[in-house]
Amino acid sequence: MTESLLQNETKIHSPPFSEALAKRLLSTYGSPLYVYQAEILSQTLEHITRSIDYPHVQFHFASVTNGNIALLQLIQQAGWGLHANTPGDVFLGLKAGFTSDRIVYTGSNLNRADIQQLIEWKIHRFNFDSLSQLQDFCEYSGSQPRSIRAEIGLRLNSPELTGDSRIGVRPAEFEKANEIAQQQGLRITGLHFYRGTGTNATSAFTQAIDRLIAIAQLLPDWKTLDFGGGFGYPYRGGAVFDWREFGAAITERLSALSSPIELVIEPGRSAIAGCGVLLAKVVSVKWLGYRQIVGVDTTVSNLSVPAVHGGYRAIATWETDDVSRHETDICGNTTYSRDYLGRNCWLPKLKIGDAIAILDSGAYGYAMSSHFLHRPRPAEVLIDAKGDRLIRQREDYSILLNGQIF
Repeated sequence: MTESLLQNETKIHSPPFSEALAKRLLSTYGSPLYVYQAEILSQTLEHITRSIDYPHVQFHFASVTNGNIALLQLIQQAGWGLHANTPGDVFLGLKAGFTSDRIVYTGSNLNRADIQQLIEWKIHRFNFDSLSQLQDFCEYSGSQPRSIRAEIGLRLNSPELTGDSRIGVRPAEFEKANEIAQQQGLRITGLHFYRGTGTNATSAFTQAIDRLIAIAQLLPDWKTLDFGGGFGYPYRGGAVFDWREFGAAITERLSALSSPIELVIEPGRSAIAGCGVLLAKVVSVKWLGYRQIVGVDTTVSNLSVPAVHGGYRAIATWETDDVSRHETDICGNTTYSRDYLGRNCWLPKLKIGDAIAILDSGAYGYAMSSHFLHRPRPAEVLIDAKGDRLIRQREDYSILLNGQIF
């Protein structure tokens, strides 16, 4: 196949904003740089919210995907709650203004100190993923001078619905779980379902609804269905999760039940991925035959998901005089063999100083960044109706000494 045909089959992605703005942001805040657009975040939250007409629904943002407090405040102001996977998620959520009654905790492998901390923060809705965690919580609850009135749910482990997962409680264990809770005067009222990470197929969720309701009805005190997260995002195109189709299906099924059931939805990446971009500058260009090898001033430490899970983010550039496209690898600024920000991208000829935009980086960007390869982390900037502002400072090399004793 000729190069021209390959180019015609490859989607060219548009930059998220003007070249002038990109240059100004990089000049003002430095490179690399995480940039978030408040308007896109707001539009996405509104679309998801409007797609589900069920009258007893709550939306809780999965902050594992992004814990920046300025962004969490926007989400809180949109009327959403928070879904927490760790005590750190709760800590950030409380700092962002979420009240404890608007935080759902669904974690794994908590120690007694974690449980104590969550109770001190007055989190009162939990989904437990094992009988031993439930037992530990109930024993701690029973040892307190005041009775703890928590809403307790179980995270479901059912191979037909959740696949081969280490997390969750099997339906055969529900009876024992109820016994454990009842010993401390507690009831199991919720069932939490997690379809899988980043699932784009709407049918994977809608086809599970009837079976999920049947399993939930095995719990004698069931009153809450937490449909979890795992809702996908169409990185680089492909299937798009249809929120309206899902909303119609779940509303129809739950509305047909004899008693009202509270529905909890916990989007993460699907809510925030599209509002974020990682800007970087080209620092070197070389050619290996027909392939363009572009070195940039960022690294997989700042966007580790592709290196860990595969599947690169779309990359956009601002047009140059050369409108042809060339097969391109985007390489990070280390010699780590897997330090690629993109491979087999079709981009114009680039030169030192050009800016690139790694799109859809709002989820699992800064949240999974690290000091691997010993580079300080970038700054974060928010663009809103008032302009642009810094929402996290750029680190310098002194951060690498934090906690060290020498």
